[in-house]
Amino acid sequence: MGKIADKKKLKTLLKYWINHNREHSEEFQEWSEKANAMGESEVAKAVQQSIAEMDKATELLLKALKKLGGKEG
Repeated sequence: MGKIADKKKLKTLLKYWINHNREHSEEFQEWSEKANAMGESEVAKAVQQSIAEMDKATELLLKALKKLGGKEG
């Protein structure tokens, strides 16, 4: 692959990873709430922490996408 094709592929991958991370964050939130309802507050807290870290990773991926001149969507 050439540089232009690689750049296009990277933009596509970044968009995919961003959306994938957001889907995981939503699912993690659902299960954190379920864990809390089961009385597993420490588990819920750990899952909440993972959501925060996933969201940080997503922000960095967004930053990378913007640096490549890509847009979300």
